[in-house]
Amino acid sequence: MEKKLKHLEFIQHAINRMASNLFLLKGWTVTLIAAMFALAAKESEDLYFLLAYFPTLMFWLLDGYFLSQERRFRSLYDHVRGLDGDAIDFSMDTQPFKASPPRNKWSHALLSPSLLIYYGVLLAAMSLVWWLVR
Repeated sequence: MEKKLKHLEFIQHAINRMASNLFLLKGWTVTLIAAMFALAAKESEDLYFLLAYFPTLMFWLLDGYFLSQERRFRSLYDHVRGLDGDAIDFSMDTQPFKASPPRNKWSHALLSPSLLIYYGVLLAAMSLVWWLVR
């Protein structure tokens, strides 16, 4: 039982790292957008407004990746939780959980409601600000 608890602890640490990455990416996204918009307002240049869309989309892609990884580790956690104590091998391989369940796929995580709402509102707000400034 001690091996099982230790393995679950390792997996939980990986899940926490993925969740931390998700949080940091959202903070960096807002920071970069604010900086680009401040630069655009100072220079009165539309190009900076347009450039702000690039990091937003890149961070959305990264956010989807980390969310899919977190979901895979959660599936691994559930799998290990059901194993017998003697079957514990301390594997951190999430490949078997890449496609099943479907929500573990990167494309599905990218279009998850939490990311769609966050980045959708962010992109809509950016477009509104750009339109108001122009």
